[in-house]
Amino acid sequence: MKFLNFILFLLIINVLTSCSEKQEKVSLIKEDNLEMQMIEAYNEGLKEFNNGDIFFAAKKFNEVELLYPQSIWASRSTLMAAYSYYSQLYFTDAIIELERFLDKYKNHPNTDYAYYLLAICHYNQIVDEKKDLGEIVKAKQYFILLIKEYPNTDFAEDAKFKLELVEEILASKELYLANYYLEREKWIPAMNRYKKIVNEYNTTIFIEEALYRLVELNYKLGLIDEAKKYTALLGYNYQSSDWYERSYNILNTNYEKPSIKKDLNNQKSLLKKFKQLLQ
Repeated sequence: MKFLNFILFLLIINVLTSCSEKQEKVSLIKEDNLEMQMIEAYNEGLKEFNNGDIFFAAKKFNEVELLYPQSIWASRSTLMAAYSYYSQLYFTDAIIELERFLDKYKNHPNTDYAYYLLAICHYNQIVDEKKDLGEIVKAKQYFILLIKEYPNTDFAEDAKFKLELVEEILASKELYLANYYLEREKWIPAMNRYKKIVNEYNTTIFIEEALYRLVELNYKLGLIDEAKKYTALLGYNYQSSDWYERSYNILNTNYEKPSIKKDLNNQKSLLKKFKQLLQ
């Protein structure tokens, strides 16, 4: 009896072991098939991207992430989906993919690239200084982040370059609003806008006009000392400027032009600098 029980026990163990091995093989085969499906989907996405069908390409890249979310190809596929949209100027779709990537794959090696592409998507939607500031502000935010968090990358270098143009656009926005108030004789709001250009955007090409307008407004309001202060500031930095000549004529006194010897080797023409940004 004991012998029969022992035989029965061995049979049960053998059956359980066989089932376990069978289950393991099925799992491995399924995993291999899944990986092949992922590779096929990724390759198909690349093919459609090269063919110009970016929507189907993005769909295939998204499939890769769904098929094998733990794979290194999942995060890459998300970036490829974003780039597919970006390549055909579908910036909103690209931004959605990039924001999802940054939220889902924190500390990823390509995070700097994701932030750069996100900044460029907003940057390319800037129309002009009269439109909504939303895209300008977001582009500036991400460019500053790149410079601060990834200073030694090529992305940071390009961010510095583009940030200068963003500053020019923001300054032109302030000047546009300031002149709008000036035309309607709203002196104080206009003055505040001009002061903002002087305080926050003093490296832009709009600084000269802003200083001149402050001379003009202060003189109009009877604040002669303030007018002289801004004239001196304008003359110190831009003595050859037409705006300085105009400010000097406003005062119409014996006010002397400051004699300043400039180091031409260390100073760049702001107009030339701005032109370089557009090249």
